[in-house]
Amino acid sequence: MKKVLTIAGSDCSGGAGIQADIKTITAHKMYAMSAITALTAQNTTGVYGILETDAKFMGLQLDCIFKDINPDAVKIGMVANKDIIKTIANKLIEYKAKNIVADPVMVSTAGSRLMEEDAANTLIEKLLPLATVITPNLAEAEVLCNFPIKTKEDCIKAAETIFKKIPTAILIKGGHLEDCADDLLWDNGSIHWFKGERIDNPNTHGTGCTLSSAIASNLAAGHDLVTSIQNAKDYITGALKANLNLGKGSGPLNHMYNL
Repeated sequence: MKKVLTIAGSDCSGGAGIQADIKTITAHKMYAMSAITALTAQNTTGVYGILETDAKFMGLQLDCIFKDINPDAVKIGMVANKDIIKTIANKLIEYKAKNIVADPVMVSTAGSRLMEEDAANTLIEKLLPLATVITPNLAEAEVLCNFPIKTKEDCIKAAETIFKKIPTAILIKGGHLEDCADDLLWDNGSIHWFKGERIDNPNTHGTGCTLSSAIASNLAAGHDLVTSIQNAKDYITGALKANLNLGKGSGPLNHMYNL
């Protein structure tokens, strides 16, 4: 059985973060492990509190995982501060982690910055360059490139700019582009567009977490990056079309729609 590790924050309401990742990995018939960066008090209506994990304890979690059940892929989500980021980066290097998918959780859906500037700089300099692919949404990509992204042409310019700082494959999720909903994969100058389908479902809590975990699961299975992303997009499309409707806000996906 393939093993996938998620390094992320906990969502007590089960729709995003560690919980979404474990459900996604399990739906791909793989063994899920987790190293928790923070506890959050949140639900479909918002985030109401964050309790960060101590960096030393973060390292201990990763030691226990890599020394016993070595993962075939790693997904990285919410990382709360620069000390945790440095610890994660050092451990990934120490254990020669492979198939790393990093979702740079820097901006909330409402557009609020979720990370202090020094932590964001550490993320960009230390952790994201270790990834096989990073998966920013438009707001996060705008933070990384420092200009607005409205069109497909803007996406290409953004990827070129981001690559100069973070020399790895970049998947810019274009769900809120003005001219389409396509996603761009930029891989060292090679461009691949993934056709986006706008699905009439307001319940999208945890879609970013779910997509990155699905990509990691596909990489663990041995698929190439383009195939892994396409398979992950097909999975998340099915989870959205299942039209689960829970909670008073933007509800979670049905991660188990295909079981």
